[in-house]
Amino acid sequence: MAEKKPAKSLVRHVGGCHCGAVRFEVWAPSKVAVWDCTCSICVMKQNKQFLVPDSQFRILKGEDQLTCYTFNTHQAKHVFCKICGVQSFFSPRAYPGGKAVSPHCLDEGTLEGQTLQTFDGRNWEAAFETLGGSHNLES
Repeated sequence: MAEKKPAKSLVRHVGGCHCGAVRFEVWAPSKVAVWDCTCSICVMKQNKQFLVPDSQFRILKGEDQLTCYTFNTHQAKHVFCKICGVQSFFSPRAYPGGKAVSPHCLDEGTLEGQTLQTFDGRNWEAAFETLGGSHNLES
């Protein structure tokens, strides 16, 4: 069976953690909508991310070098490299079946721009309802 190819408007971005143990590819637009979440962990880590469905994301190497942190509802899976500690991507609570990718962890050359949007993660339930209770938060 032939592998399904992403839509032509998507670009292949490659990235990874600081030490290079974890590498991934993601198919996303060349200009992405980046979410700046105000929840406790995102503020402390200064996380900013864009969202893609799992079908547009693939770990190229280092899955065995990832460790996971969860808290509160344990729905978000905050994975990070157990060698260098960098979180290049994670599985967010607001987008089951997708990944939140850190644009600053992409290799240079494919990302042409980003727009920043704030998500009121401190008031997660109300903010999510404001978006219509939709998981459609992609770029």
